[in-house]
Amino acid sequence: MKIKETDFEPRFLGEHIKKRRLTLKFYQREVAKLLRVDLFTVLNWENGRTEPPVRAIPAILAFLGYNPFPTPTTLSERMLAARRIKGWTMKEAAQTLGVHEATWQSWEHSGSIKWKRYREKVEALLADLSL
Repeated sequence: MKIKETDFEPRFLGEHIKKRRLTLKFYQREVAKLLRVDLFTVLNWENGRTEPPVRAIPAILAFLGYNPFPTPTTLSERMLAARRIKGWTMKEAAQTLGVHEATWQSWEHSGSIKWKRYREKVEALLADLSL
């Protein structure tokens, strides 16, 4: 039996991109154009040399047709997942709630939000994204 080049279990995001690209019989340059990045960017992602920035994640998820990240369970994981889905930096996420970037960063890392009104705002944001 001949092993297909798509017969592998992706271990990281770049390998998910590679597997999808090979399944679709696309060249890296075609994927780069779709994702609006450089050919060498796709090459580096696929080879695990670099990780895609959060800004690129929404386009990557659309290209893949699925979300390869583990289902988030903790508040920290859900906040990170929200940023990935939206393609937001921590600063951009913080701006959506009207807080300082360091505040969002603290919440995302600790998984704890002391103030009820901000807990409710974050939960509403996460609920809108089904997280």
